[in-house]
Amino acid sequence: MDLYGIDLNLLVAFDALMCERNVTRAGVRIGRTQPAMSAALSRLRLLLKDDLFVRSASGLQPTPRALELAVPLGEALASIQRTLEFTQEFDPHRSHIRFTIAMSDHPAFTMLPALQKRLSQLAPGITLRIRSFTARDDALALLDAGEADAAIGVPGGSTPRIPTLPLFEERFVCVARKKHPLTKKKMTLDAFLACQHLLVSPEGDGVGHVDTVLTQLGRKRAIAVTLPQMYAAPAIIANSDLLATMMEGAVQSSGLRDQLALLSLPKEIALAPVPFVLHWHRRNDVHPAQRWLRQQIALVCGRRA
Repeated sequence: MDLYGIDLNLLVAFDALMCERNVTRAGVRIGRTQPAMSAALSRLRLLLKDDLFVRSASGLQPTPRALELAVPLGEALASIQRTLEFTQEFDPHRSHIRFTIAMSDHPAFTMLPALQKRLSQLAPGITLRIRSFTARDDALALLDAGEADAAIGVPGGSTPRIPTLPLFEERFVCVARKKHPLTKKKMTLDAFLACQHLLVSPEGDGVGHVDTVLTQLGRKRAIAVTLPQMYAAPAIIANSDLLATMMEGAVQSSGLRDQLALLSLPKEIALAPVPFVLHWHRRNDVHPAQRWLRQQIALVCGRRA
């Protein structure tokens, strides 16, 4: 393929289509009409000898060839953009950009309200789009594909293309209803294991941090309920004799704190706090708007980017 015959605008159109998965929205993203985007897609298909995107009920779906091209072309365009825009000032008060942030449930409940309030005050024209994810690899895939500007969740592994910034930690607590019989007893491992438990398992593997420790001790607990939604757990605990071992912040944010008792875990079960970090793609490292967004997220969490 002759590189001198490639129109850079076609690659910009391809990147927009990868991000939006919709011809009209992709056109809005880069300031082109729907017919112009359709024409660009036709030229791309001819140039790359592949359909690239096929229609489905949920929008345009990239072909394997498009997925192969997405990351290297996205990085190349980002490099060009950094070169052209490095000296530009980002004015949040005048900007009408839309940021997409991927978040797991816990930061969405605990920090998103404060972040939205801060952004609305500093940059009223900016809009937020929140994408949810469960598995850590899903967050990295969203960043790789350019479908998220940042991701907030537990660490997803160390890789040079995805920098991370620590935001906050959550400690584990044992939760019971306010008048649970165990609240009047000394918490021992045997007393803990004599109760039935609720397990929060977002990734659906049915094994929690407590179970890993118990396996090492040659013990096992009775799990009566397993569910993926952390924020459903406090209401179930408040109306049952089940115990749950979960992040303290989820209990505090549940609105049911006055109906729940926080118990110490048995001394044999020592669980490290859960770290939550900010992820972003290296291609957005120096982009002024992206840097500003990361700074606001860090400040909301009491950190400095």
